[in-house]
Amino acid sequence: MAENRAYGEGVPCWVDAQLPDVEAGKRFYGELFGWSFEEQRYGGAAWALRDGEPVAALIRKTDGRMPTVWTVYFATPDIEGLADRIWAAGGQVVTAPMPVGDLGTSALVTDPDGAVFGLWEPDTHPGFGARHQAGAFAWAELYARDTEAANTFYGGLFHDALFGPDAVPDFGRAPVSDVFPAEMPPHFLVHFGVEDCEAALGAVQRLGGRVQAPPFETSYGKVAVVTDNQGASFAVLEREQP
Repeated sequence: MAENRAYGEGVPCWVDAQLPDVEAGKRFYGELFGWSFEEQRYGGAAWALRDGEPVAALIRKTDGRMPTVWTVYFATPDIEGLADRIWAAGGQVVTAPMPVGDLGTSALVTDPDGAVFGLWEPDTHPGFGARHQAGAFAWAELYARDTEAANTFYGGLFHDALFGPDAVPDFGRAPVSDVFPAEMPPHFLVHFGVEDCEAALGAVQRLGGRVQAPPFETSYGKVAVVTDNQGASFAVLEREQP
């Protein structure tokens, strides 16, 4: 089920996890999602494969002060121009656009509320080879302090992906307080598809992770928020079968 096409600007196209121990991450996610792994030449990354298609990357965290976290990347054909637009709209550029070998160019940025996300301008690596299925990216939810301000910011950056005539959005916005304590900073939460939410939670706990928020219903399916065995938060998403 490869998706061998370029992703339009503003479409989530890749996710990675910055982990203290990549080998431990392989064991956790390999058993949870059935991933196999392929070592990359650049940045010490291991690509996660689902049925042979790339779905994520695990990267060794080189600075212990940095958070252990999953990051979602949005596609763009012009990463420099998009970074400038983010700055002009009140966001920040955390790490300037930087080539990743011949794979593409990446940057880390924030919205005006401080939520961190990535940008990806592809070269040989367009992003997900598979998504919207069990064991692959399924959704990204922005937990924001002000959802109207978030809609204005992201709608201005990614209008076609969110609101255009051919838009099939796979990222949403919700108040932080809907799921998390009010003091939790704004952030993106990466969702991975699962066939059975309750079974996935049992596997997470058996593998040394924990449940942050038990299953709750959303407009896009049943969701539970968990952390892996190194503290990186993510969500599992069980969609209703058609």
